[in-house]
Amino acid sequence: MTHRIAYLPGDGVGPEVAGAARMVSEAAAAKFDIALGFIGCDFGGVAIDHHDDPFPAATRDACAEADAILLGAVGGPKWDGGLKRPEQGLLALRKELGLFANLRPVKIFKGHEAKSPLTPERAEGVDLLIVRELTGGIYFGAREEGDEIARDECAYSREEVERVACVAFEAARARGGRVTSVDKANVLATSRLWRKAVIALRDADFSDVDLDHELVDAMAMKLIQAPARFDVILTENMFGDILSDEASVIAASIGLAPSASIGAGKAGLYEPIHGSAPDIAGEDKANPVGAILSAAMMFRISLAAPDAAAAIENAVEAALAAGHGTADIGGTDGCKAFAGRIAEALA
Repeated sequence: MTHRIAYLPGDGVGPEVAGAARMVSEAAAAKFDIALGFIGCDFGGVAIDHHDDPFPAATRDACAEADAILLGAVGGPKWDGGLKRPEQGLLALRKELGLFANLRPVKIFKGHEAKSPLTPERAEGVDLLIVRELTGGIYFGAREEGDEIARDECAYSREEVERVACVAFEAARARGGRVTSVDKANVLATSRLWRKAVIALRDADFSDVDLDHELVDAMAMKLIQAPARFDVILTENMFGDILSDEASVIAASIGLAPSASIGAGKAGLYEPIHGSAPDIAGEDKANPVGAILSAAMMFRISLAAPDAAAAIENAVEAALAAGHGTADIGGTDGCKAFAGRIAEALA
C-alpha cells in the first residue's frame, strides 16, 4: 500500500522547509518499509501567480484524495492587499476537508532551557499541547467591511465545541491527564456556551481527566509565568491562534514548532507554525525542525506509523542536544544540512 501525500511547498521559505520534511519522511519511510507517494501541488501565493486561485481545482482534488497533506508555508508581501490572498487558500483547505482541530505541541528540548526567552527555571520541563478549534468562531463568521463601521460575527454551536473538546480530552488521556479550557466566559456568550459544553462532555465521557478553566487574558500571563504547569490547553479559534504563537517562542524559536490539523477522517494537514519568512527565502537559513516534526506527527496520526514518528523525533532531539541546528537557535547548519543530519541518522 502506498500512502498518498499531497505536497504543498507554498511560498517564501516554504519550499525549503517542506523539502527538508520530505527528505526526512523518505528516510523514515525507507527505514520502516513504508511506501510514500508525493503529489506536488501549487498552493497559496504561487497558486495565485500560476492559476489566479490560492487553492486551485487540481490542488483541491489532490488534497481530497490524499492520506495526508504536507505544507510548507504561505503568504508574503507580494500578495498583501490583493482581492485574492494566500491565506484564503488555507482557510478554504481547512474548511473543505473538515479539519476542525489544530494540535500544536510546545516542548523545551534538553539543553535548550537557556535559549528560551524565559528564565531557565521557568522554561524547564515545558511539554504542553494546545488544541485549537479551527473552523468556527470569528474567522468564519458573517462579516461586514466598511470604512466607518465593520463587523465580524463570532458564533459557535455545542456540536463544534464538543468535537474539538473530545480531541483534547483524548490527547490528555495519552499525556498527563489534564485539560485547561480557555475562554472569556465573563464577557462573551460564545464562551459561556463553550464552558458549559466542555464541562458537560467531561462529566459524561471523560471523568478520568482533570479539567480546569482560565480566562484568555489570565492565560496569556500564566503561559509566561508558569508554562510547565500546563498539559493540554483547549481553546477556540482566535484565542488559540494567539496563544499558540505566544507559547511557541517559549521553546527558543518559532522555527521549532510543528502542528497538525485533523478532522473526523484519517487525512490531516501537517505544517510548521511559522510564516513564509520572505526576508530569508532562498538563503538556506530557515529552521526546518518545525516542518520535520510536523512530518513526524503525520506518520503518527494519519499514517498510523508511531515507530517512524518516534524515530524522527528522537533523531531531532539527539541532533539538537549535540548542538546542531540553524542560526536562530545558535547553530551553524543550513536548512538542508540539518535535514541531511536527521535523514542520515535515520538511515
